Amino acid sequence: MHKGSCLCGAVSFVVEGELSPADACHCTICRKHSGHYYAGTDVKRDALTITGEGNITWYQSSPKVRRGFCVTCGSSLFFDPQTHDWISVAMGAFDKPTDTKLAVHIFVADKGDYYDIADGLPQNQQ
Repeated sequence: MHKGSCLCGAVSFVVEGELSPADACHCTICRKHSGHYYAGTDVKRDALTITGEGNITWYQSSPKVRRGFCVTCGSSLFFDPQTHDWISVAMGAFDKPTDTKLAVHIFVADKGDYYDIADGLPQNQQ
């Protein structure tokens, strides 16, 4: 079991089971939504329990994906491809230990020009 929350605590969550390896998305939308890049782990919907759902604002960032953040503190929490059986939970919102690691960088062709990726992990251009 893994627990987490937003910065102010208005939204908290529990994930049952192990967390899958995380990915880091460097696309323009994720950078603008998170303020840097988005690192998240994909969680089966039935393994995720959210408390304080009324404090989540959902932004429809594309026809197929919405992003959830805390209405009070603005913490980026969820990447939700609504037609899938999983939802991505932001790694930074978890309490430690997460017992997982970053596995891959995606959309690196769109990454910010102010940083380098030098951790040796696979990098997918798109």
